[in-house]
Formats: sequence, C-alpha cells, structure tokens
Amino acid sequence: MVKSSIKKERKHSFLYRNSLSIVVLLLMLLSLLGQFFTGWQDKNEERREHQKPELSISEYAMSGHFIQATFENWESEFLQMTLYVLLTISLRQQGSSESKKLDEQEEVDREPQVHAKAPWPVKRGGIWLKLYQHSLSMAFAILFLFSFTIHFYGSWKNNNEVRMDENLPVQSFSEHFSNPTFWFESFQNWQSEFLAVLSIVLLSIWLREKGSPESKPVDAPHDETGN
Repeated sequence: MVKSSIKKERKHSFLYRNSLSIVVLLLMLLSLLGQFFTGWQDKNEERREHQKPELSISEYAMSGHFIQATFENWESEFLQMTLYVLLTISLRQQGSSESKKLDEQEEVDREPQVHAKAPWPVKRGGIWLKLYQHSLSMAFAILFLFSFTIHFYGSWKNNNEVRMDENLPVQSFSEHFSNPTFWFESFQNWQSEFLAVLSIVLLSIWLREKGSPESKPVDAPHDETGN
C-alpha cells in the first residue's frame, strides 16, 4: 500500500491562528484605557488648580488633551511604518535580519503570478494590480495623514482650552500650525520611532532571539543578511 506524500493541513482554532494580533490588540486597548483614565485625572487636577470645574468622562473623551495625546503617538507610529516599508525596498544593512540580502533577488521582488488562491487584484490586473502592489505603504501613509490631521486638531483644541483657562486669546488654525508647540509634539515622537527602528536594524546584526521571526537563526554569522 502506497502512503500518500501529501501532508494533511492541521486544523487550528481561531485563537491560535490569530493569537498574535489578538494579544497585541488587547495590550493596546489596556494601554489606551490606562492613558485615558490617568490623563483624565491629570487634566482635572490641572483644572482644579485653575479653579475650573472638573471634566466628566464623556467631556474628557472629546477634549483636546485626550485627542492630542492619542493621535500624536498614532501619527508617529504610522509615519515610522510608512517609511520603513518604503526604505526597506531599496536600502540595505549588511548582517541585519530586517534587511533584504545585498545582492540576491528576493521572493518579494518577483512579478506577481495569477493562480487559484491569488488575491483578486492580481487576477484582475491593470490599475487594480498596480494599486495593490503598493497598497501596504499607501494604507500606512493614509493612516499617517489621518492621524496627523486629528493630532493637529486635538493640539489646537487643547492649546486653546489652556489659553482660555489662563484668560488668553484663542489661536486660529494657521497660528497654531506655525506654533513650535505643535511641531515639538510631533518631532519628539518621530525621533523616538526612528530610534526604535534603528535599534532593531542594528541590534539584530549581533543579537538573537530564538524562535522570533525578527531574529536571524542563533547560529547565523553576524555578517549574514536577512533570515
């Protein structure tokens, strides 16, 4: 009797198949809740110092303080991912697990082929395929622009809330856009995101984490690039 050489696909539960995204989502939501309630307490303490009434939970959720703090961080994350996706297309770092190999053609560089399980834009071709080929960087860029816009609105709103508490005139959109406070909020987050990317790019040359796809194999030479 000839044994079949075809391996049967193992059936995994929904939680197992999606455990990484579920855990990261839960961590994000817990952190967001922590940020919200500590920020609410911090803002009300500031208002008490100015003899102003405290904000309710719903009022704080719509306040410039919460909107600005949330979206200035999202903005920097999406900027980091947009640039990282684009820069890793053509730039290299010898020995890093985060870089493509120096000379070899990689699987991600090949032209898409139509097959039964290919995504529908690949089967459709034309403009849909051209857009799909760059959909990841486009999605991150859109999320960055959205977050940047909401961050600006929250920063403008928070700045004017503080100015009103101090009996100062409010600023227009254009005045706040040229205000160094807004750009300070952005640059302090941008630089930290680029530092984090630089850290993983360089540290993965010499350091290892067994079992992680972000690391090279433990016995891989330091000068070996990619996984």
